[in-house]
Amino acid sequence: MRSTTIRTAGMIFLAGTVALTATACTKKSDAPATATASATSAANLGGMDALIAAAQEEGSLNLIGLPRDWAGYGNLMDNFSAKYGIAVTVDNPEASSADLVNAIKSLAGQDRAPEAVDVGTAFAISGAEEGLYAPYKVETWDSIPESQKAANGDWYADYGGYISIGCDADKVEVCPESFADLAKPEYKGKVALTGDPLKSNSALMAVWSAALANGGSVDDIAPGIEYFGKLKAAGNYVPVKATAATIESGETPIVVDWDYLNAAKTEDLASSGVQWTVAVSGDATIGSYYAQAVNATAPHPAAARLWQEYLYSDEGQNGYLAGYARPSRLPAMEEAGTVDPALAGNLPAVTVKAEFPTDAQSTAAKNTMTQTWAGAVE
Repeated sequence: MRSTTIRTAGMIFLAGTVALTATACTKKSDAPATATASATSAANLGGMDALIAAAQEEGSLNLIGLPRDWAGYGNLMDNFSAKYGIAVTVDNPEASSADLVNAIKSLAGQDRAPEAVDVGTAFAISGAEEGLYAPYKVETWDSIPESQKAANGDWYADYGGYISIGCDADKVEVCPESFADLAKPEYKGKVALTGDPLKSNSALMAVWSAALANGGSVDDIAPGIEYFGKLKAAGNYVPVKATAATIESGETPIVVDWDYLNAAKTEDLASSGVQWTVAVSGDATIGSYYAQAVNATAPHPAAARLWQEYLYSDEGQNGYLAGYARPSRLPAMEEAGTVDPALAGNLPAVTVKAEFPTDAQSTAAKNTMTQTWAGAVE
């Protein structure tokens, strides 16, 4: 999404290569590779046992753009690897949503191509329109809200949150709590986003939230672009991709980002002596979810689908919650009593009504950004 930001190059090899637990002894899969690659549910393969067997036979899962400190992904990947005895590789952990979509295209047919991606809604929609994703419905499909998934299973929301303002209280005398505050002269040279809004979904949503606070709407992101143009002209907005390193150095003491990422920074930065505070922007905020999608040409199609099943299980959804993210199945899990109450207490309070853009609005906002951002924020 991406450490505190969008996601730099690098590769992480997780513990799957040594975590070959008893589950790895599951019987050999009877499902042909072609059937696995076209399966739209575990039932197509004969059930979860058959899917697990096929995934373990493949033995590997290639992921991309998932930093270990993003939305609980470090533990989620470790636990998946240990549970199923499948080696997990993460390429380019801080890649943007746009980078992930491009990776599916550029690595098509290669063994190292990503199996599945975690992208912003706008990129989930555009990728589906290009035919990049394989439709797949997890066993918990019915408990994912209808508004947070493609009807055919091309993509489905995994976790989300609200745009917030993080602040180093040791370096900023009075921390801002709204977009109106961010425009004040005392914040000159202090305000940053988590990347380029043309590539980073979190940065795009920050601009959209600013639009809501400045006369715009979910149908009109233009006032947010104008707002950041003025913020840049005043010297408040610094076009530096905010990371833990830039926060610790004092280069970006104020960061507009998802509430779950800012909240997670509080604990992480404390060890470096940073007093990080978080406030969901009090004048307006966008609520949005990231989405999972299976690569239509995944080199390990069974592992890709098993990864989805794990993420959307109660265990996986609570794993997101442990990373301060709001899992998409949270309402259904609250009703069923399967939410970990201690983890639910990690979520920051929201005192303003959040807006949730539709698919069409997300696509329109992305198009407007592409056409006008560079010219407005010079």
